[in-house]
Amino acid sequence: MATPMKSQTSQETREAMEAKASARHVRVSPQKARRVVDLIRGKAATDAVTVLKFAPQAASEPVQKVLESAIANARVRADRESVAFDERTLVITAAFVDEGPTMKRFRPRAQGRAGRINKRTSHITVVVSSPEKKKGAR
Repeated sequence: MATPMKSQTSQETREAMEAKASARHVRVSPQKARRVVDLIRGKAATDAVTVLKFAPQAASEPVQKVLESAIANARVRADRESVAFDERTLVITAAFVDEGPTMKRFRPRAQGRAGRINKRTSHITVVVSSPEKKKGAR
């Protein structure tokens, strides 16, 4: 019973190489980070790095770091599994931004009141994978 499961997992690694990277507690609001992540979702990894390099948004820097980390993780995984690795074949299969903890700060306002400032944080996750090669495809 255990052998079919083992062969199935080794078959899955041959079909698609997948690597993931995430950055937690990044001091960028999730709304602003999602604008940047939406630019690169579904693109080739090398193209996405170029897009992020020239994007004017401040949130593009942490997203670029996470993407480059995911590419490096794919390289390490390919070396560990003795699989041929080509960075140009990697595609961003999933990229999302979750809301992290919010730091609450107070600012003095008129007539002795205090206004609350929310300093939001993000958890940025990027998954890259090389597309599976189908038999008989040209």
